[in-house]
Amino acid sequence: MGLFDFLKKKEFEEIRILQEKLQKFKSITDIQNEVDNKKNELELLIQNKTNEISEKEKELNKVILDKEIELNSTIENKKQSINYLQKDFDELNLNYQTALETYTQLRKDVSLYESKLDLIEFGIYEPVYDFEKSEDYRAEQNRIIEEQKLMIQLETAATCNTNWTIDGSLSKGKASTKKFIKLILRAFNGECNAQIGKVKWNNVNQMKERIHKSYETLNKLGEGSAVIISYEYLELKIKEITLEYEFQVKRQEEKEEMRAIQEELREEEKARREFEQAQRQAEKEEETYQKALLKARKEVEKATGELQEELNSKILILEQELLLAQEKKERAMSMAQQTKRGHVYIISNIGSFGENVYKIGMTRRLEPIDRVKELGDASVPFQFDVHAMIYSDEARTLENELHKAFSNKKVNMLNYRKEFFNVSLEEIEKKIAELGFEAEFTILPEAMQYRETLALLEKMNSTEGIKTIEDLIAEEYPTSFNKA
Repeated sequence: MGLFDFLKKKEFEEIRILQEKLQKFKSITDIQNEVDNKKNELELLIQNKTNEISEKEKELNKVILDKEIELNSTIENKKQSINYLQKDFDELNLNYQTALETYTQLRKDVSLYESKLDLIEFGIYEPVYDFEKSEDYRAEQNRIIEEQKLMIQLETAATCNTNWTIDGSLSKGKASTKKFIKLILRAFNGECNAQIGKVKWNNVNQMKERIHKSYETLNKLGEGSAVIISYEYLELKIKEITLEYEFQVKRQEEKEEMRAIQEELREEEKARREFEQAQRQAEKEEETYQKALLKARKEVEKATGELQEELNSKILILEQELLLAQEKKERAMSMAQQTKRGHVYIISNIGSFGENVYKIGMTRRLEPIDRVKELGDASVPFQFDVHAMIYSDEARTLENELHKAFSNKKVNMLNYRKEFFNVSLEEIEKKIAELGFEAEFTILPEAMQYRETLALLEKMNSTEGIKTIEDLIAEEYPTSFNKA
């Protein structure tokens, strides 16, 4: 190989090396170009996104602005609506208070015509007359009625202090005045008779108030004609209704006394018959064994040997049977006097123990109400009210079953002899029906002395603490709409 070939070969080798290096640099150049391209793309993307965000912000700002304008408009409309509503509210509130005042006055008027046991309507009654018999009350009432008739005849029951004329005629004026007086008295007497016919123990003061109300109303009606019902005539009507009430009270007392006497006589007669029957039966058995014993003793005197021993054994047996018969006689007499028969009573005393506290007991008394009266005589400040008095041949069983049913509601859980229970009257009535017993219940306790005591205390304490019609209405209705 020549020098030229050697040099050429060397040159080729250098070219190859240069080409390899160039290839390496070419890769780097391609990467850089790629980086530049990506950078350009990213910048373009950022620019596009920036432009897009800017457009979105413009749109959002426009939406917000529109919403603010719309909201401000709505707020302004609502303010106007509130102003209108406030005006309506003020007007309605004024009407409400006016209506409430009217309602209060009507309640006062209506309270005279309601028959409830609430203290707001309950009046204290103090007896005016003290006659021994109901006939005396009726006789005095008839005398008062005759006085009323006399006043009408004498034309003093209602009078007119003006001499009216009609068409210049005094006689026509007097005739017209008499007709008007007759009409006024007829209306007043009719109202009084209606109240007298309705009077009872818990509304006597209300009935009197109604008569006074009628008296005032009719006199106001007669003002234009100068006609007035005399106060003396009103007093006679008040006396009449008072006598009617006290007559009814006395008559009821007489009925209760007579009923108590008759019931006591019936119970005594029943007990006497039962005792006599039990005694006769026991005496009959005793006589039978005595005869058998006498016969055996006679036979033993004649007998000998084994027969005598048998008769002696028989005598011992008969003596034991006679002794048992005599004991049976004593037991029969005792049972005739003290049987299971009796009365189960359900009583309450709200003045002493409060609401929904009942005593469930049993008595064998011929007059069971005497037992109730005894319970209310000295140990408690007020009398008991009887809600049910149940007579039964199994009175003790009924009492025990009721005590057992309400054992977890005893007022005194430690003393089983205390027969007071925190239970509703409906529960007692339901349990008695479940046990197969029938009873009539008085739901509302009379508690007359307790209620009159409260009314008297309120009267003594002036007006402090007394709930007026206004107080009661204030509890039911707000004085204005601004109060909850």
